[in-house]
Amino acid sequence: MNQDFALASDCPATAIPAGDKVLLPGGAKVFITQTLGGNVTVRTDHGLFRIAKEDARLIAGYAPAAAVSPSTDSGQTAFSEEAVWDALKTCFDPEIPVNIVDLGLVYDLALEQSPAGGHIVEVKMTLTAPGCGMGPVIAEDARQKIAALPTVESAKVHIVWDPQWTPQMISDHGRKVLGIE
Repeated sequence: MNQDFALASDCPATAIPAGDKVLLPGGAKVFITQTLGGNVTVRTDHGLFRIAKEDARLIAGYAPAAAVSPSTDSGQTAFSEEAVWDALKTCFDPEIPVNIVDLGLVYDLALEQSPAGGHIVEVKMTLTAPGCGMGPVIAEDARQKIAALPTVESAKVHIVWDPQWTPQMISDHGRKVLGIE
């Protein structure tokens, strides 16, 4: 696939790694570097930017791959702890082609049943670097994907710094993807 595109019109984006919201001008040339998790990471003459999946349609000529999600025989995704982990595995740091679970960024997953019978999900995660401005963006992506699961009434993702993340926390699969083992 040709990775060079132009923006069809002005496009909201997030500067990487600062996390600042920006508006990329229509007609700007972009080079797609990553499309994992539905969002698009692009490089321009002015740096690296994350374009949310909702705005990817503004990249002229770009057609996202069909989203794949775990499902039951009825075609509906059932709620389970595994479904939450699977949802988290669709979240990516826009600079690293490994999901946040395999990067070792997710420290804790807590599930509770609400009085109404739904589910309350809380996640504790960290980032690869404390100064990363993309943390709230990645955490919100994770929260939205968990909240979209059936019967989830509340989803919260907390960024924590203890213990501090190290590359040793990357899973074997993540290491293979990154070519470090």
